[in-house]
Formats: sequence, C-alpha cells, structure tokens
Amino acid sequence: MRTILGLWGVWLVAGALGAQQPLLKTAEGFALPQPGRSFEFPKDHGSHPEFKIEWWYVTGHLFATGGRRFGFQATFFRQAQVQAKAGEESTLYQHGQMHLAHMALLDAGSGKFLHQERLNRAGWDAAADETTLAVRNGNWSLKMIRPVEQAMQLRGTVAGEAKFDLELIPAKPLVFFGKDGVSRKADGPTAASHYLTFTRLKTRGELQWGDERLEVTGDAWMDHEISSSQLDPEQSGWDWAAIQLKDGREIMVYRMRRKDGALDRHSTLAWIDATGKVQHHSVEQFVWKELGHWRSPVTKAHYPIRAEIQTVDPATGKPLHLKLVPLAEAQEQTGAMGGTAYWEGACRVLDAISGEELGSAFLELAGYTGDLAGQFR
Repeated sequence: MRTILGLWGVWLVAGALGAQQPLLKTAEGFALPQPGRSFEFPKDHGSHPEFKIEWWYVTGHLFATGGRRFGFQATFFRQAQVQAKAGEESTLYQHGQMHLAHMALLDAGSGKFLHQERLNRAGWDAAADETTLAVRNGNWSLKMIRPVEQAMQLRGTVAGEAKFDLELIPAKPLVFFGKDGVSRKADGPTAASHYLTFTRLKTRGELQWGDERLEVTGDAWMDHEISSSQLDPEQSGWDWAAIQLKDGREIMVYRMRRKDGALDRHSTLAWIDATGKVQHHSVEQFVWKELGHWRSPVTKAHYPIRAEIQTVDPATGKPLHLKLVPLAEAQEQTGAMGGTAYWEGACRVLDAISGEELGSAFLELAGYTGDLAGQFR
C-alpha cells in the first residue's frame, strides 16, 4: 500500500516496505527495479540513467469537428550503452545514451497510416531531463508544462505530412502496476520494470494533416517504464492492450509469450476503477483469444490484430467479453532505424456478445519478426 502526499504537483510515493532497499545491479552494472522504491515527483517523471532501458509512451484517440477520427502514438526510448571494458577498444555506440523515438498517426476515415522513427545519441539533438519530464528527439518533444496539475505538452511531426501540438491533462491519478512498485515480466530477477501510468489524459490541441488544420479533442494513455531488462531469454515477445471504457474505467492487459508457445505466468490483467484504484488479475483469471490476423507486406510478419479479452467485471462479478477491432489493419512500425518491427494500433472496443461499443483501445503486438528478447536484455 502506498501513501500519496498531495495529488498533483510535488508528491512522494513510498512503498509498503518503507526504507529503500539496497541497490541491486545487473552484470553490466545497471540498476534493477526493487520493491519499496520511493518516488518523488515531478523528478521521477524524468530520466533514470542508472537503468539501462526507459521509455515514455503516449497513445490516444482524437476527434475533430464532424466526428473525424484519428489515432496517434508518440514514444521516446532511452537506452544506455554498455561501456568498453579496460583494454577493449570502444566503438562509436559504446558511449552515453541512445535515444530512439517513434511517431505515428492514423486517419481512421481513409485508413491512411503515417509513421516515422528517429535514432540519435544524447546531445544537441536528443535528451531526457533527470529532474522533470522533458524528453526530445529533434523537434519531437514531451514535457511537463504545469507541474501543479501535471499538464503535459506533446509536439510531433510525422513523415513530413502531418504534425500535432497537444496538451495532455490527467483526469485520474498516476497509477503503479505490479506488486510493491515492481511489474514482473518473468521469473528471472532482471525481467521487471517500474511501471507508471496515466490511464486517462484529457487531450486537446491542433492537428495538421496536409493542408488541413484541425482542432482536436480526445483521450490519451501514457506509460513510463523504467527497467534494465524487460524479457527472459525464453520469451519471444508480448501482446499488450490499454483499454479505456466509456464508464470511466480502464484495463491494462498483457500476455508474455514464451518460445515454447506457452504464456508466461507473469502475464497479467489490471482493472483501474473510476477513482484510480488498481486491481490485478493473474494469467489464470483472463483469456486472450485471437480472432483474426494481418500479414505485413513489408516485414511479412503475421500479427493477431483482432482479439477478444475475456475477464470478470469486478463491479458486477459477471463475465465480460471485450472485442478489440482495429480502426485500420496497416498500423505497423516497420523498424526502419534497425529496431524490431511491431504492430501498434488504435482499436474500437465492443461487447463481444451484444456488439455494443464500450470504449477505445490501443493494441501492441511485439516479437513477431525476430529476437525481441535480445533487444530487451
């Protein structure tokens, strides 16, 4: 259980274990997530270079006048490079921090999907502040602009065809997934993260698509994960969904896929109620059913882009079957900068029994084109 001192602005979150635990490290010397970590904000919205891997990840659905609909993604990755040992020759990339970023925008009406990737070393063209939320990669940026209400500004361009300037304001408190502040992904001691999320951000701003300038509003979801190794060597990837229901609740769910075809026991589903309280469910308490696939013409990956999530509604105690239907099939990030390709798509959420539209979601399908585990260890 955590104690929150003040809801917005500068606040502390202390783990149930009280005092900070001794710092544990990987064989490479990077920090590992530990139970009971005390968080201080806005500082901990910023970068943690003592950890190897970190990302700030925003997805959302936007609506313009007349009901025109868009999906968007903006992800800023930071990865520390392993330094050369004494007596070894250092290479260009064994230096400091590398920053990878992805931007994507979908026009749901036409099905046109724009995406772009960037890779830069820390310095004049990419950075992540350690004192507050302020990350950038070229002219793409995500920063805290009003710390008291934790309001953020997201600016990006996509493939020279679109750009957006959005303000994101939390409608609910920050939540922490996992147990005692640690979200486990496998049995191995390094396969874990600190997983911080704003599950509902009221969003407004301007979107330019070609020559059109549109005022847009909508809802977004923001993950901030801090880790040094996300996967176990026997895992092949993950499927993840962030679901925002019209009744003010959210669901975060992921299944960790093993190379032998089984699901890792650390796969999980979490309900977030209207007040922001989190309730975790184990892999035995939900079902992820594949309903349909799409094959990428670029990478040839075969993605299960239609899914049904079967769970129990904690508010009613009754079974709930949620069907995720993508707004467009072609929503693949193709790994143009040498990274692993993955599918990241805006979806509608339907009641699989009645067909009623219950909300919206983003679905992420990773590890269908290669050794994802090798990149997240």
